[in-house]
Amino acid sequence: MTKPPSDKKVPQILNLPKHLGIIMDGNGRWAKLRGKRRISGHEAGVLKAKEIVESSVRLEIEALTLYTFSAENWKRPAKEINGLMLLFKRAIKKYTGLLIENNVRFKQAGNKDALPKNLIRKLEQLEAITSENTGLKLTLAIAYGSRQDIVKGILQIIDDFDDGKIDKNQIDESTLSKHLSFSDLPELDLVIRTSGETRVSNFMLWEMAYSEIHFTETLWPSFEDQEFFEILQNYSNSERRYGSVEKEIELKKA
Repeated sequence: MTKPPSDKKVPQILNLPKHLGIIMDGNGRWAKLRGKRRISGHEAGVLKAKEIVESSVRLEIEALTLYTFSAENWKRPAKEINGLMLLFKRAIKKYTGLLIENNVRFKQAGNKDALPKNLIRKLEQLEAITSENTGLKLTLAIAYGSRQDIVKGILQIIDDFDDGKIDKNQIDESTLSKHLSFSDLPELDLVIRTSGETRVSNFMLWEMAYSEIHFTETLWPSFEDQEFFEILQNYSNSERRYGSVEKEIELKKA
């Protein structure tokens, strides 16, 4: 992955999401349509993720979270899982320099302990190397499930209560939010899911309460910048009401 060309044009979009989440789906079907092995689809998916990270850097999006491997994906054949773990390690080695050059801060969200130890070490090294970067906040959700994350957060709150660190009357929505994996990121504004599936598959369920959600038929490796920019422009043109009516929104702006 080379450094994003400074002369590559990006559209002027006035109201970009501060935090964008993408459910990257369709790698296997993309490979099958071309008579290739599923791992070839995942390799193409990594290249597409690289391109979207580059575009997000150029657009100056604040945070990007990519759903890379779900907690449920452990049910897949062992051969495919092993291939994915190896692909993750290779991608980290290949793209670390680019993240540093582009001031990207990297983090992993999910059950890290479930991953191979050598992959854990590489993820932690990448997090440490980029921890002081102040540009795009890139999060890879690996071995991640939102229900599991919520349960973990609740258990941490119970521990805090038992230790006398928190009073039960102080527990509210923000308390749980602070105990979840994405507590250091802005509110999740927009979720994109590729491949034509119209479900969210246990991805950031708590965080997407007021998110815009866009489903596209495009398989992830075929997801191009033009469609990406069109989705962002449509988001920019939308009016997010958070339960209010139009008149109330105008009063708040005044």
